Amino acid sequence: MNAALMAEIWVFALAVFVGFEVISKVPNTLHTPLMSGTNAIHGIVLLGGLYLIGPADGFLNELLLVIAIAFGTINVVGGFLVTDRMLEMFRQKPGRD
Repeated sequence: MNAALMAEIWVFALAVFVGFEVISKVPNTLHTPLMSGTNAIHGIVLLGGLYLIGPADGFLNELLLVIAIAFGTINVVGGFLVTDRMLEMFRQKPGRD
């Protein structure tokens, strides 16, 4: 295994650990607002995957990009649906004044 691959695996493992530690410390009341903020990050993942799938060569590269695009799309759509549902709780019901 070459040194560059080992460095990438090491960075990925650290990112998973740090991400888990950061998210596990967030109180439940902040999860939904944070999800709407992460829509922008997943949108960047989605655009990056779409940008890179054109020049990608090899089946493995294309497969990983399709998976990244699919997961990015799921996260963006799900985040907007959850945010819309959260905002629905604050809308005033018709006929209630």
